[in-house]
Amino acid sequence: MRRRYLLAYDIADPKRLRRVCNLMKDHGDRLQYSVFVCDLSAAELGELESEASAVMHLLHDSIIRIDLGPTSAPAAIHTIGRGRRILNAGPHIV
Repeated sequence: MRRRYLLAYDIADPKRLRRVCNLMKDHGDRLQYSVFVCDLSAAELGELESEASAVMHLLHDSIIRIDLGPTSAPAAIHTIGRGRRILNAGPHIV
């Protein structure tokens, strides 16, 4: 079962920042500069977290993950101001 996650990162070093950003781009859609919405299976989430942990300096960098629930009934996301395109549930061709 796939779940929708909000992932935000704070990476201190520009080289690590680019690497973590590229990982996030491979797994989800950017909402803000360092905030992504990702629809992931448990295996995909584990892979992403493992790859990100290998890149990060765990004493200086962080990633926060917020579980928004299953993609079959995702949590409502509201914006104020300019709207954002949010992933629709279901398969995506990349």
